[in-house]
Amino acid sequence: MAWTEDRVETLKKLWTEGLSASQIAKQMGEGVTRNAIIGKVHRLKLSGRATPSRPPRPRAKPAPKPRVTASAPRTSATTPVVNREAPIAPPPLEPTPLPSGEFATVLTLTNHICKWPIGDPTDQNFRFCGRKSKASSPYCDAHASQAYQPQSRRRRRGPESATAALDALANARRKSI
Repeated sequence: MAWTEDRVETLKKLWTEGLSASQIAKQMGEGVTRNAIIGKVHRLKLSGRATPSRPPRPRAKPAPKPRVTASAPRTSATTPVVNREAPIAPPPLEPTPLPSGEFATVLTLTNHICKWPIGDPTDQNFRFCGRKSKASSPYCDAHASQAYQPQSRRRRRGPESATAALDALANARRKSI
């Protein structure tokens, strides 16, 4: 494809109008590709377009951040208050020496020894529990109770609690506006 004076003028006019290289290539037709348009624009050192080829998208306003206050949380008569304190974990058990009198290390672990780590792995005194474990678990009973927490049962919420939750959200929005 040869770039004639007429084609160069057409390219300059369409480029300053804000058309994209693909749009210009379609209008010029006859084997003119998008890449040919881009190459010619760079060789002519044309400046940026006067207007963008696509209209800008409207930006959504960010949602207002909830205000945090130091007062106690408010509860309504319909919202049940649930005390969800985590159970206090029992203190870690001290390692038990093996029959040889030494404590369990990575080199002395077997399938029947509790593999619960005790201490900092970078410390010289790092050990494993060393108590007898069940065949189906890598831990002794005490450490298995810490490692495997029972799943809490999911409670189905009735339509009343869903309505109460929606009402609480609506009230919070009214207050923030």
